[in-house]
Amino acid sequence: MPGSRHKIIGHVFSGICTKMNRTKQLSSGEEVMDTPLKRCLNTFDITLLGVGHMIGAGIYVLTGTVARDLAGPGIILSFILAGITSILAALCYAEFGARVPKAGSAYVYTYISVGEFWAFVIGWNIILEHMIGAASVARAWSGYVDSLLSGSISAATVASIGELHEKWLGRYPDLLAFMVCISYALLLGIGVKSSAVVNSLLTLVNLSVMGLVIVIGFWYGKLENWNANNRGFLPYGFSGVVAGAATCFYAYVGFDSIATSGEEAQDPSFSIPVATALSMTLVSFGYILVSAALTLMVPYTMIDASAALPEAFSMMGLHWVKYAVTIGALCGMTTTLLGSLFSLPRCMYAMAQDGLIFAFLGKINKTTQVPVVNLIISGLMSATIALLFDLEKLVEFMSIGTLLAYTIVSASVIVLRYRPNTPPPSNDNVSVNDVYIMSPSPGVEEFKVCMGGRLKPSFDWLEPVVGWCKPGEAVSVAVFIFTCFSALLCFHFHWATAQMENGAWWTVFGCVFLIAVMLFCLLVIEAHEQNRTGLTFMVPLVPYVPALSILFNVELMANLNILTWLRFMVWMILGLLVYFLYGIHHSKENDTTSSYSVLMTSSEATKSKWGSIPAPVTIPVTRKRRSGKGDRQAIVNSDDDTDSSD
Repeated sequence: MPGSRHKIIGHVFSGICTKMNRTKQLSSGEEVMDTPLKRCLNTFDITLLGVGHMIGAGIYVLTGTVARDLAGPGIILSFILAGITSILAALCYAEFGARVPKAGSAYVYTYISVGEFWAFVIGWNIILEHMIGAASVARAWSGYVDSLLSGSISAATVASIGELHEKWLGRYPDLLAFMVCISYALLLGIGVKSSAVVNSLLTLVNLSVMGLVIVIGFWYGKLENWNANNRGFLPYGFSGVVAGAATCFYAYVGFDSIATSGEEAQDPSFSIPVATALSMTLVSFGYILVSAALTLMVPYTMIDASAALPEAFSMMGLHWVKYAVTIGALCGMTTTLLGSLFSLPRCMYAMAQDGLIFAFLGKINKTTQVPVVNLIISGLMSATIALLFDLEKLVEFMSIGTLLAYTIVSASVIVLRYRPNTPPPSNDNVSVNDVYIMSPSPGVEEFKVCMGGRLKPSFDWLEPVVGWCKPGEAVSVAVFIFTCFSALLCFHFHWATAQMENGAWWTVFGCVFLIAVMLFCLLVIEAHEQNRTGLTFMVPLVPYVPALSILFNVELMANLNILTWLRFMVWMILGLLVYFLYGIHHSKENDTTSSYSVLMTSSEATKSKWGSIPAPVTIPVTRKRRSGKGDRQAIVNSDDDTDSSD
C-alpha cells in the first residue's frame, strides 16, 4: 500500500507540467450546442444585455471622478483610448463566442487554445471581475441614492452603527448596497428569459435618458469650460489621460457578458458577433458624447464626483432634467448589476463542470434552468463586499483582473487561428504534421487543403529559424514572447519616463530593442498560414488587431497603482491554492486510461479516495469530410521527399 501511494505521488509531480498545459477537448457538431441551460436569448436580448451591463455606474458615477481628479476635459480622450482597447478585445471575444457557444467566456476560450492552468487563472479572475463589479455597482447605486437624499442614509447608518476605521475598508457599512445585491440576485433566480425582459426595458429607459443628456448638454455647453483656470484641455497632461483610461476601462468591462450568454443563445454563431459589434459601438459613442456634454456644461473643477450629471443640470437650473437623469442612473446601475450577477454564476458553473472548482457549483436547477446555488453564493459574496468596501478601491481592483483576461484572450485568438486541425480518429497513423486533403465527391471539382500553422512559401527563408517547429508551435512561442516584451516595454515607459525625456541613451536603446523583438515576433506569425476552417466570424487583420489589443491592455495595467497589484497577488495566491490542491486532480480532462489507478493493485483501484474524478470521454473536434470512394487521402509529411502514387 505505501509503495503504491509513493508511486502515485511521484506520478502526480512528474506529470504536473503536462496537466497544467492540457487543453479542453470539445465534441463537434450538434453536441457542442447541448446544454442543461435554456437556449432562449435572441440577438436583441443579448445586445441589450451587453449595453445594460456597460452603461451604468461608469457613465453616472465614474465620469465625474475621472474628469475632476484625473483627466479634466481630457476624459474624452480617456474614453476613446479605453474604448479602442475594449473594442479590440471585444472582437477577439466575438470570434471565440462564435467558435465555442459555451458559458464561461474567456475561461473556456483559454482552456481550448492555451491550456488548463492559464484557463484557471482567467476563470479565477473573471470571478473576481464580476464579484467586484456587482459590489461596486451596488455601492454606486447606494451612494447615488444617498447623494440625492442629501446624505441622510449615510448619516443615519453612521449614527446607529458607527464608522469603519480600517483604511482598506469603506467609511461605514453600506446596508443599502447589501440589500440591493441580494434583491437582484433573487430576481435573476426566476429564469434567464424573464430577467432578460426586465433588463431590456430598463436599458431602453437608460438609453433614452442618455440621449436626452447629450442633446441638452451640447445645447447649454460652453467651449470656455474646456479651458478652466487657463489650464487647457489637458490640465493633468497626457499621463492623466492614460491614467483616466485605465480607470475608464471599468466602464466597458460588461461586454464579456455577451460571450458568457453563448450557452443560452438561440443562434450563438450569429448573435454573439452581431451583439458585440452593436453594443460596443453604441456604448463607445455614448460615453464619449456624455463626457463631452458634461465637461462643456460645467468646468471640471466644479464637477460633483458622486452625482456628476444631476448636479451639473442643477447648476444650470434644469431641475426637471436632474430628475430624469436620476431615473436613468438608477435604471443603468440596475442593469449593470444584473449583468455582473448574470455572468458570475455561469463562469463558476463552467469551471465546476470541468472539475477545476468544487463539483456542487456545477448544478443546474431543473425548473428554472439557472445555476441557483451559484447565484445564491454570488449574491452573498458580492453583497458582503459591497457592505464593507469603498467604490474607488473596488474599481481599481476590478480593472487588473479584467485586463489580464482580455490580454490572454487576445493572445489565444492568434494561437488558435494558426493551429492545424486535429487529425481524424480514423487515421491513427497520420500525425498533426501532415496536411489533409478533402477529396471531391464525383462531379465536384474543388477541394480544400488545411495548411494551418505551416510556413508560407514566400517566407521559406525563415526555415532555419522556425523550420524545426511543428505546425502552430512557432506561432505560440512568438505570441508568448510578444506578450512578455509588450509588458517590458509598457513598464519601461512607465518607470523611465523622466530619463527618456532627458535623452538617456540606455532608455532609448531599451525601447528600440524591445520594439524590434516585438516586430520580429509579428513577422514570424505573419509568415505562417492561418486555419480559417468553419469560422462564421473572424477578427480582421490577424495577428495585428489582437497584438494591438495585447499592447493596449498591458499599457493600462502598467498604469494601475502598486496597492492594486498587491491585492491582486493575494487573490491569485488563494486561487493557486485552489487549483493545485483541488482543480488539477479533479479536472475532467484527466486521462482515465493512464490515471492513478494503473499504478495501484486491482483492489486499490476500486477505491475512490485516490486519483481523479472519472470523467466522460471527449472526442476531439474534427472536420467532416465528404463521403465517397477513396475520398480520404493523407498527403505525406512536408519533410518527406517521396511522392504518393495510386
